[in-house]
Amino acid sequence: MLRTPSQTRPASLEDLLDTKLLARLDALDISSRKVFRGKLKGERRSKKRGESVEFADHRPYVVGDDLRHIDWNVFGRLDTLFMKLFMEEEDLSLHLVLDCSASSDTGEPNKLLFMQRVAMALGYIGLVKYNRVAVSAIGARLGDEGEAGLVQSLRDMRGKRRVHDMSRFICDLRPDTGGDESTPASFGEACRRIALSRRGKGIMVILSDMLIKEGYEDGLRMLVGRGYDLFVIQTLSPQELDPSITGDLRLKDIEDGDKAEITMSAPLLKKYKKTLAAYTNQLRDFCARREIMLVTVPSDTAVDTMVLDHLRRRGVVK
Repeated sequence: MLRTPSQTRPASLEDLLDTKLLARLDALDISSRKVFRGKLKGERRSKKRGESVEFADHRPYVVGDDLRHIDWNVFGRLDTLFMKLFMEEEDLSLHLVLDCSASSDTGEPNKLLFMQRVAMALGYIGLVKYNRVAVSAIGARLGDEGEAGLVQSLRDMRGKRRVHDMSRFICDLRPDTGGDESTPASFGEACRRIALSRRGKGIMVILSDMLIKEGYEDGLRMLVGRGYDLFVIQTLSPQELDPSITGDLRLKDIEDGDKAEITMSAPLLKKYKKTLAAYTNQLRDFCARREIMLVTVPSDTAVDTMVLDHLRRRGVVK
C-alpha cells in the first residue's frame, strides 16, 4: 500500500474532533460486557452489592455479618434481623492501544489519522465520565524529531481537565519509518510490555490494521483476559480493500524493505481479494474464540458513524 502523499498531521484537539461531535460525545459512556471493580471508588454503578451510600436491597442476617449494617428499623417492625445492601460504585479503566507501525501511515484517507481520531473520541468519553484512561502507542515516535520506542505511553489520566494532555500526546504520535535495514517493532513484545504494565481492570481497545507480518496471535493472547475486556478495531484503507492498480509493479515492504516484482492482472487481483478476506475471517475466528470483539472498518468511515453507530451497536459505548 502506498504511503499517504503529503500527509497533514493533526496539531490540536480541533484537528481530531469537531465541536459538534464533542457535544454529542458528552452524552455517551464507555461500556463493558463484563462488570469490574476497580481500586478506586468511581462514578459507575455496579451490579455488585457493596458499601456505597445508595441502598439496594435487604437480605437475612447470618452469624458473622457486620452488625453495623443491620437495618434496625426493619427489626423494630418485624422482630427479625435483616442486612442492608448498597449499590457498589466501581472504577472502570480504559486503555487505548494504537498501532503506529509504518503500514498504518498509508492509504487515502490515512489509516493512522483515522485511528487517532477514534482513539481521541473514546478517550474523551472516558475522561468526561471520570474513568481512568491510558493511551499506549506501538512503534511510535513522539514528534518529528523524537526517537522511536517500542511502546510510548501516557497513563493515569482522569477527568475532563486531561483532555488536552491526551490530545497533545495523540497528535504528537509519528510512525517509525525506519529504513531498509530497520527491524519493525515487534507486536508480540509490545503487547507483552503493555500486559505487564496495566493496572486494575477495565476495557482495552486496540486500533490497528492488524496486517502484522510476525502474526498477531501471541500479542492478542497476552492482552486477553487478566481482568480486561478486549476490543480490536481493524482499520483498512479503501485501496487495500479494493485496489485499482494494474500493470508491472515492483513492490517494497514499507516496514522491512522486502521486495517483489509482480504483474497485476485481473486473476491476481481476484486472488488478492480472496486472500485478504480469508485473513480477515481468520482474525475474526481467532477473536471470537477468545471473546475478543472485532470491528473491521475502512479508513473513510466518518468518526461519528464509527462511534455513535458501529461501536454503540457492539457495546463499546452506550
